[in-house]
Amino acid sequence: MLGWPAAIYFLVDAGSDGNLTVLLGLVLLFAADWKLKFQAVLPIMTPVLLIGGMTTGIFTATEGAIAACVWALFLGLVWYRTVTWKKLVKVSMDTIETTAAVLFIVAAASIFGWMLTATRTTEMIASWVLSVTSTPAGFLLLANLLMLFVGCFLEPTAAITILVPILLPIVRKLGIDPVHFGLVMVLNLMIGLLHPPMGLVLFVLARVAKLSVERTTMAILPWLVPLLISLVIVTYIPSISLWLPNLMR
Repeated sequence: MLGWPAAIYFLVDAGSDGNLTVLLGLVLLFAADWKLKFQAVLPIMTPVLLIGGMTTGIFTATEGAIAACVWALFLGLVWYRTVTWKKLVKVSMDTIETTAAVLFIVAAASIFGWMLTATRTTEMIASWVLSVTSTPAGFLLLANLLMLFVGCFLEPTAAITILVPILLPIVRKLGIDPVHFGLVMVLNLMIGLLHPPMGLVLFVLARVAKLSVERTTMAILPWLVPLLISLVIVTYIPSISLWLPNLMR
């Protein structure tokens, strides 16, 4: 409920607290778009809205999603008028369908995670992993391989819900910082979204670009190399991901 006021505050009433620069910038941007007929400047402002709003503390990540929706609705319904009410209903129904499917997966994953904990399966898995390797470096290697594999098939929220109860006890026993491991997990699952054969973002990119999944996969593969290199660096140099949390502790 608080997300809508935050979104409207950023988009409409940005000058009420003296932040006239933001309001003036939006007015100039819309004026330039109306005069010069830009094709994609205003839509590209969506990530600026998200990152800028969260960085400045105007809204949280959840409220930022609402702000992005308000921005997209305003552009589609009012400014560009490319979205009709019929299209809006269809988009809303597609969103409900996708969200419901994800929530069913998350619900099932939550039950699965509870069963793993209740049956002490996580402790048995931890004992088995520690019998294979007792070093943080070895465990992180195995965990990366597992998370990259799982990330290719599962939605990140479901994968986190399933894997965290299994891996977190091992992380604690080996003395790995949970913040560091959390960042490694998120990076792994993000790469999994782009990785064939079932990366969800891969299919979205293919649909948006109107290309086959095969062509999209071949275009994505070179970009996986720097991502995997970054994963190795973040995994084995914890100070990169922990310097800011350490400053705040």
